[in-house]
Amino acid sequence: MTTDTTTPEAGPAASPGTPLLNASGVTMRFGGLTAVRSVDLTVNTGEIVGLIGPNGAGKTTFFNCLTGLYVPTEGTVSYQGKVLPPKPHLVTQAGIARTFQNIRLFANMTVLENVLVGRHTRTKEGLFSALLRGPGFKRAETASRDRAMELLAFIGLESKAEHLARNLPYGDQRKLEIARALASDPGLLLLDEPTAGMNPQETRTTEELVFAIRDMGIAVLVIEHDMRFIFNLCDRVSVLVQGEKLVEGTSEVVQRDDRVIAAYLGEPFEGAPGDEELAEVEAAESATDSTTSTKGTEGAR
Repeated sequence: MTTDTTTPEAGPAASPGTPLLNASGVTMRFGGLTAVRSVDLTVNTGEIVGLIGPNGAGKTTFFNCLTGLYVPTEGTVSYQGKVLPPKPHLVTQAGIARTFQNIRLFANMTVLENVLVGRHTRTKEGLFSALLRGPGFKRAETASRDRAMELLAFIGLESKAEHLARNLPYGDQRKLEIARALASDPGLLLLDEPTAGMNPQETRTTEELVFAIRDMGIAVLVIEHDMRFIFNLCDRVSVLVQGEKLVEGTSEVVQRDDRVIAAYLGEPFEGAPGDEELAEVEAAESATDSTTSTKGTEGAR
């Protein structure tokens, strides 16, 4: 992997160690089912924070609340001291970018075009400028292309800029998703299982890439099931179990916590929901995702 941390330009960084993201009392209910309950989480500048937990713990639901895909039933999410609006594009404009658990690239677009999509929140040219294609539009288009190529060089894919995204190897597709997220010049990057399906070499490459992103001044919040990856990578780790935060601390503290060990071994705790309740939460989340997708399609017509 080619990693040149002097090339990409992150947005203005706050002082190291100051609060960047603050989620307070975030709760997400689907009808009478609670998927996330009163979760507090803070990410500071210059930090890599891990979010772990067994399947069904509510990690991705919590991510969706942070990024505006879901509107929390209770609680607030703020970034740099300002409460975030529950709209994904406005969250991106504010300075938060994310990747998804399942790869969501534009398969029939080139690698370069996929990264250029991520620049749309940072370009100021409107419809008339695009139609007229005046000097201002051409300058903006050139600047966006140059920035996209810098990011492809950063992740080691500049030689594949004109390849279709669908033709990339799996590991490169994951990296391309990260480059597209970085194209919006975020101050905070959220990664949802970035090493899922990767072999050990690809996982190590991703670990190096995340460190390089942090060195650019971008804080990182990451969900992952690979415990070795998380504990090698993160400054702090927060554990969700059945939608509630169980413990938070350094990797050493979390690894020694008996409650975390019990949760991963599947030992029940008082008040833990059964398999039927977890299945109902998953079904409710799927129904909500389908409704959101349908509204988005109708709005695009």
